[in-house]
Amino acid sequence: MTAQLQQTLFGHEKIFDKLKNLYLKNKLPNKIILSGEKGIGKCTLAYHLINYILSTNEDYNYDLKNYKINTENKSFKLILNKSNPNFNLIDVEEGKKNIDINQIRNLISTLNKSSFNSNPRFVLIDNINLLNINSVNALLKVIEEPNDNINFILINSNSSVLSTLKSRCINFKIFLSKKEIIEIINKIIDKDIYDLFNDELINYYTTPGQIIKIIKASDEFKIDIKNLSLKNFLSLLIKNKLYKKNKMFSELIYSFIEIYFRKNTNIKNIELLNFYNLFLNKIINTKIYNLDEESLFMEFDDRILNG
Repeated sequence: MTAQLQQTLFGHEKIFDKLKNLYLKNKLPNKIILSGEKGIGKCTLAYHLINYILSTNEDYNYDLKNYKINTENKSFKLILNKSNPNFNLIDVEEGKKNIDINQIRNLISTLNKSSFNSNPRFVLIDNINLLNINSVNALLKVIEEPNDNINFILINSNSSVLSTLKSRCINFKIFLSKKEIIEIINKIIDKDIYDLFNDELINYYTTPGQIIKIIKASDEFKIDIKNLSLKNFLSLLIKNKLYKKNKMFSELIYSFIEIYFRKNTNIKNIELLNFYNLFLNKIINTKIYNLDEESLFMEFDDRILNG
Protein backbone atom coordinates (compact mmCIF):
# COMPACT_ATOMS: atom_id res chain seq x y z
CA MET A 1 0.00 0.00 0.00
CA THR A 2 1.37 3.41 -0.97
CA ALA A 3 0.63 5.78 1.88
CA GLN A 4 0.60 8.89 -0.30
CA LEU A 5 -2.04 7.56 -2.69
CA GLN A 6 -4.09 5.73 -0.08
CA GLN A 7 -4.37 8.60 2.39
CA THR A 8 -7.26 10.42 0.69
CA LEU A 9 -10.32 8.79 -0.87
CA PHE A 10 -11.33 10.27 -4.21
CA GLY A 11 -14.52 9.44 -6.11
CA HIS A 12 -15.86 6.63 -3.94
CA GLU A 13 -17.43 8.66 -1.16
CA LYS A 14 -20.96 7.35 -1.81
CA ILE A 15 -20.07 3.67 -1.68
CA PHE A 16 -17.88 4.36 1.37
CA ASP A 17 -20.84 6.00 3.14
CA LYS A 18 -23.06 3.06 2.19
CA LEU A 19 -20.62 0.53 3.67
CA LYS A 20 -19.99 2.73 6.71
CA ASN A 21 -23.73 3.03 7.42
CA LEU A 22 -24.16 -0.73 7.08
CA TYR A 23 -21.41 -1.15 9.66
CA LEU A 24 -23.00 1.37 12.05
CA LYS A 25 -26.29 -0.53 11.79
CA ASN A 26 -24.46 -3.81 12.41
CA LYS A 27 -25.50 -4.96 8.92
CA LEU A 28 -22.17 -4.93 7.10
CA PRO A 29 -21.72 -8.41 5.54
CA ASN A 30 -18.61 -10.15 6.84
CA LYS A 31 -17.80 -11.50 3.37
CA ILE A 32 -17.85 -8.94 0.56
CA ILE A 33 -16.38 -8.63 -2.93
CA LEU A 34 -15.46 -5.25 -4.38
CA SER A 35 -15.61 -5.63 -8.18
CA GLY A 36 -14.47 -3.17 -10.82
CA GLU A 37 -11.84 -2.34 -13.43
CA LYS A 38 -8.21 -2.74 -12.37
CA GLY A 39 -6.87 0.52 -10.94
CA ILE A 40 -10.28 2.04 -10.21
CA GLY A 41 -9.60 2.31 -6.47
CA LYS A 42 -11.12 -0.84 -4.94
CA CYS A 43 -8.18 -1.42 -2.59
CA THR A 44 -8.10 2.25 -1.62
CA LEU A 45 -11.78 2.02 -0.70
CA ALA A 46 -11.14 -1.14 1.34
CA TYR A 47 -8.24 0.44 3.25
CA HIS A 48 -10.34 3.50 4.08
CA LEU A 49 -13.24 1.43 5.36
CA ILE A 50 -10.89 -0.73 7.43
CA ASN A 51 -9.14 2.30 8.89
CA TYR A 52 -12.46 3.97 9.69
CA ILE A 53 -13.54 0.91 11.69
CA LEU A 54 -10.20 0.12 13.37
CA SER A 55 -9.45 3.74 14.33
CA THR A 56 -12.86 4.44 15.89
CA ASN A 57 -11.58 4.49 19.49
CA GLU A 58 -8.03 5.57 18.72
CA ASP A 59 -6.24 8.89 18.58
CA TYR A 60 -6.10 10.51 15.15
CA ASN A 61 -9.08 8.52 13.95
CA TYR A 62 -10.52 8.57 10.44
CA ASP A 63 -11.43 12.03 9.09
CA LEU A 64 -14.99 11.51 7.86
CA LYS A 65 -15.40 15.10 6.74
CA ASN A 66 -12.51 14.89 4.25
CA TYR A 67 -12.54 11.11 3.69
CA LYS A 68 -8.95 10.96 4.83
CA ILE A 69 -6.75 8.57 6.81
CA ASN A 70 -4.64 10.29 9.45
CA THR A 71 -1.05 9.11 8.99
CA GLU A 72 -0.47 9.50 12.74
CA ASN A 73 -3.13 6.90 13.51
CA LYS A 74 -1.80 3.80 15.28
CA SER A 75 -3.78 1.26 13.22
CA PHE A 76 -2.66 2.89 9.98
CA LYS A 77 1.00 2.80 11.02
CA LEU A 78 0.76 -0.84 12.06
CA ILE A 79 -0.80 -1.77 8.70
CA LEU A 80 2.03 0.03 6.88
CA ASN A 81 4.53 -1.91 8.99
CA LYS A 82 2.66 -5.19 8.35
CA SER A 83 2.26 -5.71 12.07
CA ASN A 84 -1.41 -4.96 12.74
CA PRO A 85 -2.91 -7.96 14.62
CA ASN A 86 -6.35 -7.07 13.24
CA PHE A 87 -5.37 -6.95 9.58
CA ASN A 88 -4.15 -9.58 7.12
CA LEU A 89 -3.32 -8.93 3.46
CA ILE A 90 -3.17 -11.73 0.90
CA ASP A 91 -1.87 -11.02 -2.61
CA VAL A 92 0.35 -12.62 -5.23
CA GLU A 93 3.89 -12.89 -3.88
CA GLU A 94 6.85 -11.47 -5.80
CA GLY A 95 7.90 -13.72 -8.67
CA LYS A 96 4.73 -15.83 -8.60
CA LYS A 97 1.70 -15.94 -10.90
CA ASN A 98 -0.90 -17.20 -8.42
CA ILE A 99 -1.89 -17.01 -4.76
CA ASP A 100 -0.79 -20.44 -3.60
CA ILE A 101 -2.29 -22.71 -0.97
CA ASN A 102 0.50 -22.10 1.57
CA GLN A 103 -0.52 -18.44 1.82
CA ILE A 104 -4.08 -19.50 2.67
CA ARG A 105 -2.87 -22.12 5.15
CA ASN A 106 -0.76 -19.50 6.92
CA LEU A 107 -3.78 -17.19 6.97
CA ILE A 108 -5.96 -19.88 8.54
CA SER A 109 -3.30 -20.54 11.17
CA THR A 110 -3.14 -16.83 12.00
CA LEU A 111 -6.92 -16.47 12.20
CA ASN A 112 -7.17 -19.41 14.58
CA LYS A 113 -5.05 -17.53 17.08
CA SER A 114 -6.79 -15.25 19.54
CA SER A 115 -6.63 -11.53 18.84
CA PHE A 116 -4.95 -9.23 21.35
CA ASN A 117 -8.01 -7.00 21.47
CA SER A 118 -11.74 -7.01 20.80
CA ASN A 119 -11.57 -4.96 17.60
CA PRO A 120 -12.94 -6.42 14.37
CA ARG A 121 -10.39 -8.36 12.32
CA PHE A 122 -10.05 -7.90 8.58
CA VAL A 123 -8.71 -10.11 5.82
CA LEU A 124 -8.10 -8.24 2.55
CA ILE A 125 -7.47 -10.52 -0.43
CA ASP A 126 -6.39 -8.72 -3.60
CA ASN A 127 -6.57 -10.27 -7.09
CA ILE A 128 -8.92 -13.09 -6.09
CA ASN A 129 -8.98 -14.24 -9.71
CA LEU A 130 -5.39 -15.39 -9.11
CA LEU A 131 -6.38 -17.86 -6.41
CA ASN A 132 -5.75 -21.33 -7.80
CA ILE A 133 -8.23 -24.17 -7.27
CA ASN A 134 -6.45 -25.52 -4.19
CA SER A 135 -6.23 -22.04 -2.67
CA VAL A 136 -9.96 -21.42 -3.22
CA ASN A 137 -10.90 -24.76 -1.67
CA ALA A 138 -8.74 -24.03 1.37
CA LEU A 139 -10.20 -20.52 1.65
CA LEU A 140 -13.78 -21.81 1.46
CA LYS A 141 -13.27 -23.78 4.66
CA VAL A 142 -12.55 -20.65 6.67
CA ILE A 143 -14.80 -18.24 4.77
CA GLU A 144 -17.94 -20.36 5.17
CA GLU A 145 -17.86 -20.20 8.95
CA PRO A 146 -15.42 -17.48 9.98
CA ASN A 147 -14.57 -16.99 13.65
CA ASP A 148 -16.40 -14.21 15.44
CA ASN A 149 -15.44 -10.71 14.42
CA ILE A 150 -13.53 -11.71 11.26
CA ASN A 151 -14.40 -9.84 8.06
CA PHE A 152 -13.30 -10.76 4.53
CA ILE A 153 -12.94 -8.13 1.79
CA LEU A 154 -12.09 -9.65 -1.59
CA ILE A 155 -10.88 -7.57 -4.54
CA ASN A 156 -11.89 -8.61 -8.06
CA SER A 157 -10.81 -6.74 -11.19
CA ASN A 158 -13.81 -7.80 -13.30
CA SER A 159 -12.37 -11.27 -13.86
CA SER A 160 -13.98 -14.67 -13.69
CA VAL A 161 -14.32 -15.92 -10.11
CA LEU A 162 -15.23 -19.46 -9.12
CA SER A 163 -18.93 -19.63 -8.34
CA THR A 164 -18.26 -21.56 -5.13
CA LEU A 165 -16.46 -18.49 -3.78
CA LYS A 166 -18.65 -15.81 -5.34
CA SER A 167 -21.87 -17.34 -4.04
CA ARG A 168 -20.69 -17.02 -0.45
CA CYS A 169 -20.05 -13.27 -0.65
CA ILE A 170 -22.02 -10.08 -1.24
CA ASN A 171 -20.78 -8.32 -4.36
CA PHE A 172 -20.45 -4.52 -4.54
CA LYS A 173 -19.72 -3.10 -8.02
CA ILE A 174 -17.34 -0.16 -8.09
CA PHE A 175 -17.69 2.24 -11.03
CA LEU A 176 -16.49 5.69 -12.04
CA SER A 177 -17.58 7.84 -14.98
CA LYS A 178 -14.87 9.18 -17.29
CA LYS A 179 -15.45 12.67 -15.87
CA GLU A 180 -14.91 11.38 -12.32
CA ILE A 181 -11.76 9.54 -13.40
CA ILE A 182 -10.25 12.70 -14.93
CA GLU A 183 -11.14 14.73 -11.82
CA ILE A 184 -9.51 12.13 -9.54
CA ILE A 185 -6.31 12.00 -11.60
CA ASN A 186 -6.06 15.79 -11.70
CA LYS A 187 -6.37 15.92 -7.90
CA ILE A 188 -3.69 13.27 -7.42
CA ILE A 189 -1.14 14.77 -9.83
CA ASP A 190 -2.22 18.37 -9.20
CA LYS A 191 -2.15 19.04 -12.97
CA ASP A 192 -4.40 18.73 -15.99
CA ILE A 193 -3.97 15.19 -17.33
CA TYR A 194 -4.52 16.40 -20.90
CA ASP A 195 -1.32 18.48 -20.64
CA LEU A 196 0.65 15.26 -20.07
CA PHE A 197 -1.28 12.48 -21.76
CA ASN A 198 -2.38 11.51 -25.25
CA ASP A 199 -6.20 11.46 -25.53
CA GLU A 200 -6.10 8.06 -27.22
CA LEU A 201 -4.29 6.50 -24.25
CA ILE A 202 -6.86 7.91 -21.82
CA ASN A 203 -9.66 6.35 -23.88
CA TYR A 204 -8.12 2.90 -23.46
CA TYR A 205 -6.59 3.07 -19.98
CA THR A 206 -9.60 4.33 -18.14
CA THR A 207 -8.87 4.00 -14.43
CA PRO A 208 -6.86 6.36 -12.20
CA GLY A 209 -4.49 3.60 -11.10
CA GLN A 210 -3.55 2.62 -14.66
CA ILE A 211 -3.00 6.20 -15.80
CA ILE A 212 -0.90 7.13 -12.74
CA LYS A 213 1.28 4.05 -13.36
CA ILE A 214 1.78 5.04 -17.00
CA ILE A 215 2.83 8.55 -15.97
CA LYS A 216 5.34 7.29 -13.39
CA ALA A 217 6.86 4.59 -15.59
CA SER A 218 7.00 6.90 -18.62
CA ASP A 219 8.88 9.47 -16.55
CA GLU A 220 11.33 6.76 -15.52
CA PHE A 221 12.02 5.70 -19.12
CA LYS A 222 11.57 9.18 -20.63
CA ILE A 223 8.65 8.18 -22.89
CA ASP A 224 6.74 11.04 -24.52
CA ILE A 225 3.16 9.96 -23.72
CA LYS A 226 1.79 13.32 -24.82
CA ASN A 227 2.76 12.90 -28.46
CA LEU A 228 2.71 9.11 -28.88
CA SER A 229 -0.31 7.35 -30.35
CA LEU A 230 -1.60 4.27 -28.57
CA LYS A 231 -0.23 2.00 -31.31
CA ASN A 232 3.23 3.60 -31.18
CA PHE A 233 3.26 3.57 -27.38
CA LEU A 234 2.58 -0.18 -27.24
CA SER A 235 4.98 -0.96 -30.09
CA LEU A 236 7.69 0.96 -28.23
CA LEU A 237 7.06 -1.06 -25.05
CA ILE A 238 7.20 -4.34 -26.98
CA LYS A 239 10.08 -3.63 -29.38
CA ASN A 240 12.30 -2.20 -26.62
CA LYS A 241 11.24 -4.98 -24.23
CA LEU A 242 10.47 -2.42 -21.52
CA TYR A 243 8.02 -4.92 -19.98
CA LYS A 244 11.10 -6.88 -18.87
CA LYS A 245 12.47 -3.81 -17.07
CA ASN A 246 9.22 -2.78 -15.41
CA LYS A 247 6.48 -5.28 -14.57
CA MET A 248 3.90 -2.50 -14.77
CA PHE A 249 4.42 -2.25 -18.54
CA SER A 250 3.62 -5.95 -18.84
CA GLU A 251 0.35 -5.36 -16.97
CA LEU A 252 -0.48 -2.43 -19.28
CA ILE A 253 0.06 -4.52 -22.41
CA TYR A 254 -2.17 -7.32 -21.08
CA SER A 255 -4.77 -4.76 -20.08
CA PHE A 256 -4.74 -3.15 -23.52
CA ILE A 257 -5.01 -6.51 -25.30
CA GLU A 258 -8.09 -7.39 -23.25
CA ILE A 259 -9.73 -3.98 -23.81
CA TYR A 260 -8.80 -3.93 -27.49
CA PHE A 261 -10.51 -7.23 -28.23
CA ARG A 262 -13.48 -6.32 -26.07
CA LYS A 263 -14.01 -3.11 -28.06
CA ASN A 264 -13.34 -4.51 -31.53
CA THR A 265 -14.57 -8.10 -31.51
CA ASN A 266 -18.09 -8.91 -32.65
CA ILE A 267 -19.84 -11.85 -34.25
CA LYS A 268 -19.59 -10.28 -37.70
CA ASN A 269 -15.80 -10.05 -37.56
CA ILE A 270 -15.16 -13.81 -37.58
CA GLU A 271 -11.43 -13.50 -38.30
CA LEU A 272 -10.79 -11.21 -35.32
CA LEU A 273 -13.10 -13.30 -33.13
CA ASN A 274 -11.16 -16.48 -33.94
CA PHE A 275 -7.85 -14.71 -33.36
CA TYR A 276 -9.15 -13.36 -30.05
CA ASN A 277 -10.07 -16.85 -28.83
CA LEU A 278 -6.69 -18.19 -29.90
CA PHE A 279 -4.84 -15.29 -28.30
CA LEU A 280 -6.88 -15.48 -25.10
CA ASN A 281 -5.83 -19.11 -24.65
CA LYS A 282 -2.21 -18.13 -25.22
CA ILE A 283 -2.47 -15.43 -22.55
CA ILE A 284 -4.03 -17.85 -20.06
CA ASN A 285 -1.34 -20.47 -20.71
CA THR A 286 1.43 -17.86 -20.45
CA LYS A 287 0.19 -16.76 -17.04
CA ILE A 288 -0.61 -20.24 -15.68
CA TYR A 289 2.63 -21.89 -16.78
CA ASN A 290 4.83 -18.82 -16.27
CA LEU A 291 5.89 -18.83 -19.94
CA ASP A 292 8.00 -16.15 -21.58
CA GLU A 293 5.86 -13.18 -22.63
CA GLU A 294 8.17 -12.05 -25.42
CA SER A 295 6.80 -14.23 -28.23
CA LEU A 296 3.22 -13.46 -27.16
CA PHE A 297 3.72 -9.69 -27.22
CA MET A 298 5.72 -9.73 -30.45
CA GLU A 299 2.97 -11.72 -32.19
CA PHE A 300 0.40 -9.16 -31.04
CA ASP A 301 2.60 -6.32 -32.25
CA ASP A 302 3.10 -7.99 -35.62
CA ARG A 303 -0.46 -9.20 -36.29
CA ILE A 304 -2.57 -6.47 -34.65
CA LEU A 305 -0.58 -3.28 -34.12
CA ASN A 306 1.27 -3.51 -37.42
CA GLY A 307 -0.94 -5.98 -39.27
